[in-house]
Amino acid sequence: MKPIQVGLLGIGVVGSGTFNVLARNQEEIKRRAGRGIEITMVADLNVARAQELVGPGVTVVSDARAVLANPDIDIVIELIGGYGIAKTLVLEAIAAGKHVVTANKALLAVHGTEIFAAASAKGVMVAFEAAVAGGIPIIKALREGLTANRIQWIAGIINGTTNFILSEMRDKGLDFAVVLKEAQRLGYAEADPTFDIEGVDAAHKATLMSAIAFGVPVQFDKAYIEGITKLGAADIKYAEQLGYRIKLLGITKRRQGDATKGTTDGIELRVHPCLIPAKRLIANVEGAMNAVVVQGDAVGTTLYYGKGAGSEPTASAVIADLVDITRLHTADAAHRVPHLAFQPDAMSNLPVLPMSEVVTSYYLRLRVADETGVLAKVTGILAEAGISIDAVLQREADEVVKDIAASGQVPQTDVIILTHDCVEARMNAAIALMQALPSVLEPITRIRKEELA
Repeated sequence: MKPIQVGLLGIGVVGSGTFNVLARNQEEIKRRAGRGIEITMVADLNVARAQELVGPGVTVVSDARAVLANPDIDIVIELIGGYGIAKTLVLEAIAAGKHVVTANKALLAVHGTEIFAAASAKGVMVAFEAAVAGGIPIIKALREGLTANRIQWIAGIINGTTNFILSEMRDKGLDFAVVLKEAQRLGYAEADPTFDIEGVDAAHKATLMSAIAFGVPVQFDKAYIEGITKLGAADIKYAEQLGYRIKLLGITKRRQGDATKGTTDGIELRVHPCLIPAKRLIANVEGAMNAVVVQGDAVGTTLYYGKGAGSEPTASAVIADLVDITRLHTADAAHRVPHLAFQPDAMSNLPVLPMSEVVTSYYLRLRVADETGVLAKVTGILAEAGISIDAVLQREADEVVKDIAASGQVPQTDVIILTHDCVEARMNAAIALMQALPSVLEPITRIRKEELA
């Protein structure tokens, strides 16, 4: 059978990895797909460099639309990235009747509803395994392997840059800014690392996993996003003493409402630093590695671990999508796996809950004047708010500062409090009251705690 022909838009790190792995494992891939898969056309602004990478047997052009216009191209791989021209080209490829493979999590998290609807109307596939967690086949697991399950929650380390930074902070006792510079020097962090360190990249990926797990539209604009820039070495140290590790997690949960507690049905979709018990496997994922935990009602807890980025790990996912499309190329569109796992007419309208309605437990670090009655005032505020305390750790006075009002020397100390579950809105109100105490000397550090049991 004639090989299926593929057009590649962008031959950077992932694009070159895709071309190389596809060429190297051609026979193995052909045996699995049932026919050959060949990249026969590449679009890249640097034509000379691209031609050097792919050799003389592949047509290289500078205009991506030349690939879309080629009637021999069956599948288009979009590896340009971003929201702009990538969206235009993906929609034009779909309109031209071409299947699309993309690693562009940002594009799908923001514009996925429009793109999937266009693909369904045209009867073509949009595959995006490489958009989440690089070489880990988490999309395949959620869409197909766990299809018998009612997914209850997902929690993932899905950004390698932030996990590397947090691992280094813990191992070396350094603050965030110092480790970030080292991560940039080693190539783990971009020159502008904003999307990574502020949690945006992880939120794009969590949005896609949430849509597939719960059969809801992609709703990136409703995700709660908090990065790691405010974490200090002290928090990493205290967490360790309490038996926890701090990780940036992408979390999505299905919540059953409880009328007695005033909660409603909905989906949690959030990215933020978390304290995780050190005994959990995911707490021990170090460096730039990724891991995703999925809890299903039938299967229980499953863990997916591997490289979340890189040329060939991501290429592995891109090529897996190419094989899937090749197998199903001639199949009736109605019999293919739906883009978001659920049939388009059976999608749920469960709302994404605002962060103020999320229920979780907390780690609080308060820098306070080490004087009589401070702890009683703090715990009293929590008690008044109906927030139960799980543990308290109070450090010995380690600094002396001048208390202007008393014109004397007042020692300072950190008070660490772990709470039981409560609604975020209640915790927000309690923190505001504690912060107003004269004896609380610095902004209170609040980190959410997830047991992942």
